[in-house]
Amino acid sequence: MMTNSHEFTRRRFLGGLALGAAAFSAPGAFAPGAFAEELLRTPAQTEGPFYPDKLPLDTDNDLLILNDAITPAVGTVTHLTGKIFDARGEPIRNAVVEIWQCDNNGAYLHTRSGNADKRDGNFQGFGRFLTGSTGEYYFRTIKPVPYPGRTPHIHYQVKVRGKDKFTTQCYVKGEPGNARDGIFMGIRDVKARESLLADFAPIKESRIGEVAASFNIVLGFTPEA
Repeated sequence: MMTNSHEFTRRRFLGGLALGAAAFSAPGAFAPGAFAEELLRTPAQTEGPFYPDKLPLDTDNDLLILNDAITPAVGTVTHLTGKIFDARGEPIRNAVVEIWQCDNNGAYLHTRSGNADKRDGNFQGFGRFLTGSTGEYYFRTIKPVPYPGRTPHIHYQVKVRGKDKFTTQCYVKGEPGNARDGIFMGIRDVKARESLLADFAPIKESRIGEVAASFNIVLGFTPEA
């Protein structure tokens, strides 16, 4: 499950290169130190059937490039950032954040994924990041796309030492398919449901149409000291 500290250090370095550029300025981000009573706990969601049944050799935070390959994955380049908080609104350091999603053709990195014959072999499909001192994480991936039966989304799993893993999903704000998605609409509380939405906003300075999104997660516990 876990990779070694050298890989996590490399991952954090890669993330840091982009964090300062535009990613953390994405709409929806909120500053550290926000009052705990203002934070809404992130609702849990199903892991789904497509958590990779065989992890790729490359599990870093750049899902667009596999190892030392030079051909990137197809899709809208997305800088995905956020922070992991505890129930009091304090950032959680050294949490393992995992994401997985289908490629631009709607295929997952899973042997039972639909559309597997058209899977983008250049898309990593899964990534990990170890949060820093302010609970921050960063991934470079593609903007999620729909596939039969589901609106665009990115799966998240957060692992904190001594606690059960937490699983949820991030959705695209303003996506018409959200209203028809049974898993998303299964959250009856409107505010809780809206907390799973992220604004995938265009980066004005980008010449290739990149977008940035911020998705914060508030866990329903306080880590032991």
